[in-house]
Amino acid sequence: MTVDTIGEADRTIEIEADADERRRLAARFALVAIDTLTARFAVRRDERGILAVGTVAADVVQACSVTGDPLAATVDEAVSLRFVEEIAADEEIELSDDALDTLPIEDGAIDLGEAAAETMALALDPFPRAPGAEEALRAAGVVGEGEAGPFGALAGLKAKLGG
Repeated sequence: MTVDTIGEADRTIEIEADADERRRLAARFALVAIDTLTARFAVRRDERGILAVGTVAADVVQACSVTGDPLAATVDEAVSLRFVEEIAADEEIELSDDALDTLPIEDGAIDLGEAAAETMALALDPFPRAPGAEEALRAAGVVGEGEAGPFGALAGLKAKLGG
């Protein structure tokens, strides 16, 4: 969306990724599938750039980080973004209490589709686990945090001694 089409009044923009876009995003974010990806933004210009506030919703299938089993996940994420002109790498930015995630305005346009895709990816559990993941870890000899280290070893010894 080009910034010259954005005024000071809210403009509602709705996005829905088609099947090809969802397939490419699933590959990009290492997901089994993205069944739906939609976003709704209220977009307007303000004194500091372009403000986009709304929601991103998605139904995805992730792979369990332990077993590889498919896991359904749902995203319903509120999002507040500010698109700004490029800032020099050495320029200092002072953040205020109402600081928003900031994205660049590139070639006079903002990319709400990319913003929705990144929001979806960041909202997902980076290490999803299927119901049988703990058993699979134990069978592979992986111990949990509580069982690792010297106190975990002592707990195991105590159990063997009947304490």
